[in-house]
Amino acid sequence: MTEKSMRKGNWQTTIFLAIIIILTYLSSAIAEFNFIDGIVTIPHALGWMFSNLMITAESLERLPTILNTLLETLFMSIAATTTAAVVSLFLGVFGSNTTKVNGVLSVVARFIASVSRNIPVVAWALVLLISFGQNSVTGFLALFAGTVGFLTRAFIESIDEASKSSVEALTATGATYFQVVYKAVLPQCLPQIISWILFMIETNIRNATLIGILTGTGIGYTFDLYYKTLNYNAVALVILCIVVTVIIIELFSNYIRKVIQ
Repeated sequence: MTEKSMRKGNWQTTIFLAIIIILTYLSSAIAEFNFIDGIVTIPHALGWMFSNLMITAESLERLPTILNTLLETLFMSIAATTTAAVVSLFLGVFGSNTTKVNGVLSVVARFIASVSRNIPVVAWALVLLISFGQNSVTGFLALFAGTVGFLTRAFIESIDEASKSSVEALTATGATYFQVVYKAVLPQCLPQIISWILFMIETNIRNATLIGILTGTGIGYTFDLYYKTLNYNAVALVILCIVVTVIIIELFSNYIRKVIQ
């Protein structure tokens, strides 16, 4: 690397850092956020957490109720993810350049994925809340809508990365479209597809907690109820249950990924 190119790179880095600093300062000023005040309050916040978020014998009596709502959230997340995965698989096959039937279906599939993926799950929940009210169906549909967009995009990319030689070989032998997809494409993409589905199950379990606060269902509603009644001991138990569940699901998902790879 020449001295001139090194100087150019250093100037670009300096300018980039200066822009980041200026944007950070302007954002803080507009939001009226003070970094120093925020740092100073950290010890006080930690002290409050350790003094209030303590699990007691009284809060443990609520464990059956908490576990029941946690299971409701867990099953809703799995159901929404697996249902969305089936829809996304068809959209991914139609949207991929490797397996697309025609340009129109490909554009439609990619458009659905783009719209669904770029609308946050919370926004989906708020929109559906108006039509379906506060119930588990609203939570299921919100998770389903958000998952379809993400998985469709992920499946399209996975299918596009599949080897085209096997597709061309089967096509040359006179295989039908669905035979090509089933025999040549899906076997190559299956590990990635399963991995993406497991990832979305983990993500939706976290999202479902927030969705439950809006829809009045599941562990999110339980958390919101205890929080609004200032029952911080029960809140601590809810948080612990959520964290343990997410860790277990993540460990299980990592094990499955190792097996299928």
